[in-house]
Amino acid sequence: MKRKALPGEAVLSLRRRLDALPARSAERRCLVEETAGLYGVSTATVYRALRERMRPKALRRADCGKTRKMPVEEMERYCEVIAALKVRTTNKQGRHLSTVRAIELLEQFGVDTPQGFLKPPPGLLTKASVNRYLKGWGYDRLRFAAQPPAVRFQARHSNECWHFDMSPSDLKHIKKPPWIEDGRSEPTLMLFSVVDDRSGACYQEYRCVYGEDAESGLRFLFNAMAPKADHFPFQGIPTMIYTDNGPIAKSRVFQHVMDYLGVQVRTHLPAGKDGRRITARSKGKVERPFRTVKEAHEVLYHFHQPETEEEANRWLLQYLLHYNGKPHRTEPHSRIEDWLRNLPEAGVQQMCSWERFCTFAREPERRRVGPDARVAVDGVAYEVDADLAGEQVILWWGIFDNELYVEHGQHRHGPYFPVGGPIPLHRYRKFKKTRTEKRADRIEELAAQLGLPRAALDGHSTPAALPRPVPSPEPVPARPFRDPDPFQELRFPNAITAKKAIAEFLCQPLARLPQDDCAFIEDLVAETLAKREITDRIRRHFKR
Repeated sequence: MKRKALPGEAVLSLRRRLDALPARSAERRCLVEETAGLYGVSTATVYRALRERMRPKALRRADCGKTRKMPVEEMERYCEVIAALKVRTTNKQGRHLSTVRAIELLEQFGVDTPQGFLKPPPGLLTKASVNRYLKGWGYDRLRFAAQPPAVRFQARHSNECWHFDMSPSDLKHIKKPPWIEDGRSEPTLMLFSVVDDRSGACYQEYRCVYGEDAESGLRFLFNAMAPKADHFPFQGIPTMIYTDNGPIAKSRVFQHVMDYLGVQVRTHLPAGKDGRRITARSKGKVERPFRTVKEAHEVLYHFHQPETEEEANRWLLQYLLHYNGKPHRTEPHSRIEDWLRNLPEAGVQQMCSWERFCTFAREPERRRVGPDARVAVDGVAYEVDADLAGEQVILWWGIFDNELYVEHGQHRHGPYFPVGGPIPLHRYRKFKKTRTEKRADRIEELAAQLGLPRAALDGHSTPAALPRPVPSPEPVPARPFRDPDPFQELRFPNAITAKKAIAEFLCQPLARLPQDDCAFIEDLVAETLAKREITDRIRRHFKR
């Protein structure tokens, strides 16, 4: 028989009348009895209705999320194994084992786990139940692929960290490239960029290249570290360069040059090397300037296109003055002002000269010296020391010059120059070919009638829309360049080597010299091992 229930309006009316009476008033019981008699129910029913009226009711069952076929621990273990099967069978396209197939494998063959062999009885697990518990307990693919929180970093001083990268220009090619490799199409116009991590100040250059090569990257980095004109104070050798795992970072020449300059090279972790985390999440600081230059500067090439690489770099430098004058991402001043304010106490590390930089950029190659103490490459012969005849050595070819150093054991010999035959001016550079011009396609009739002042790109008369940042009146503090001298071009390694060089310079053994001259040479070698100083003093002494 269905139990009688009080209407909701009666319960609310009774509750309001009881709230108006004191807690121990005798009238409360009288009101309850009158209500029970009116609706034909007992007083217990009335009291029960009052208690349950204000009590919140659960939207789910008390055993929600708990299995009734097996204990929760056992079901959770099955879900973990099925989730592990999905992870183990996932490929690069994201395809993995389905829930139905995983249940079939468990029921037919079982799985070996660290806790022992697991094989559920047939019919115990169903697709709907397993998928529901996988999603409820966080074992689904969506939560497994979730990225951990990103950690933002920022350098404390300027030139402490540079972000280095390159990107193809939207212009793709220029009308007059500086060189074209024989049998190939025009080189790609590539945009090289370095961005200071602390200030966001940026320096970029255009270069025509066939892909990413170490030579172009080293040329650009030298220009970025060297002092510049046009009120562009960005310069100096950074403490660290952060880049991707491209051909330049993997080049041994690039690694050697950065090591000589005292620059640490840090690269992104490749994809898949750090679990579920996307490893290269810090490229935004160098990718953002690329997008800004392409959207705010290169779109103007629809009006005027640069014909040469030099003209494109001159226009780009004018825009970089405007870009570095923009506000800093967090500080209330511009990017270049932030770079000047946060320089190290000792100032920036000065860059060496281009001639000295060329001696660092050398590419190693293992070869065997001929019996005539010569090494021939492309018909050009280099004559080395006679002691190296027939030995297997490491040749250090200059990328930017035609000098050769030879490494045998723990010693380096050289420099050596070509003997006989033509001198290969571009031994490790692409040959400079004749320039070719192609007619530009006609643009649309409406676009042909538009015009833009050339000063917007040339920078001779800067409009108000592109304000130039105010240059710093004081020079940038700098520290002198510390030369590592990796090939022993400036100093002799020891006194014996210095005496051998003096004997070769005098064209006679030192034992045949008078005692005064021998004493002078002994004192000179004990005082200094600098090649230039020893040569000058020997020349002055024996000239008398």
